[in-house]
Amino acid sequence: MTDVSPQAGVGSRAGDVSPKAGVGSRAGEAQRWATFDCYGTLIDWHGGIVGCFRRLWPTHDFEHLLRLHHAIEPLVQEGRSLPYREVGARTLCAIAAVEGLPLRPEDEYAFADSLPSWPAFADVAPALTELRARGWRLAILSNTDPDLLEASMKQIGVPFDTWVTAREAGSYKPSHGHWQRFFAETHADRSRHVHVAASPFHDLVPAEELGLRAVWINRTRERSDLPRAAELPDCAALPDTLDRLV
Repeated sequence: MTDVSPQAGVGSRAGDVSPKAGVGSRAGEAQRWATFDCYGTLIDWHGGIVGCFRRLWPTHDFEHLLRLHHAIEPLVQEGRSLPYREVGARTLCAIAAVEGLPLRPEDEYAFADSLPSWPAFADVAPALTELRARGWRLAILSNTDPDLLEASMKQIGVPFDTWVTAREAGSYKPSHGHWQRFFAETHADRSRHVHVAASPFHDLVPAEELGLRAVWINRTRERSDLPRAAELPDCAALPDTLDRLV
């Protein structure tokens, strides 16, 4: 089993997503911070997953397979320190077994292999660019591997100040490790922070448990009774929404 215990260097990887100076110092206390889930919020997770199903099993009910994915993936993640590539492979193998579908060994990693090509939503880059122009610092808290997240940040095309993956957090959301690592690294003032995400299970629940403001990006028109500071259909109005909250 691969170790995903926290490592030094959150937000320190090179490339066009390099963080600004000051992350990890007391300077973070005076800044306004927005943390984001990535997949489903910024990157088209639904389209990417369904695209995998369509390629592997073109005649099967994709929405049924998606519901199975929602049910199985958290069970694979819970209490395990697996890289996300392995989580995706085990989830896909379990779906194939449950449904009696063929899955070649070379296709077991289809989720992780295709993930770097999943596109960002069209509303994301303009909203993030405007947030940066208004002085917001941006971070991603994601249940994925560092190399996969870096590929997705290139798809987004807007710099982030820092990011925490499951490897650095040592756990998968909805566990609290991502937020604990983020606040430890940035010293961000919780009263000047908002979390932005699409998943009630992975993000709204822990945000409530931690007493954090959360904005729900409800792209799929779900219903939830979970508390949130605001609910939006996409990121277009996010800059004005965050400015009203902090």
